[in-house]
Amino acid sequence: MAAMDLFGRRWALRIVWELRAGPLGARALLARCEGLSSSVLYQRLRELTASGIISLSADGYELTRLGTALRHALRPLDEWAVTWAQEQEHDDQESTETCS
Repeated sequence: MAAMDLFGRRWALRIVWELRAGPLGARALLARCEGLSSSVLYQRLRELTASGIISLSADGYELTRLGTALRHALRPLDEWAVTWAQEQEHDDQESTETCS
């Protein structure tokens, strides 16, 4: 339940997602996450660091071994989300064609 609480917080999973390709600094994270305030970013960074999901290195924030494992654990959800998005797009196209 603690993990669900952590990852259910706004922007937490997005930050993990943005770090998937390598380290990023706080400014880069803010630029990639439109609408994220700096205060919320720094709070999430503290929480994710305290939980062992990310760490601060000379190159910025990066996923730890646990964070990388989380990325792999979320892969099936990402695959499902792609399928879901395609279904939504297909349904929207059918709806538009029906209304024309």
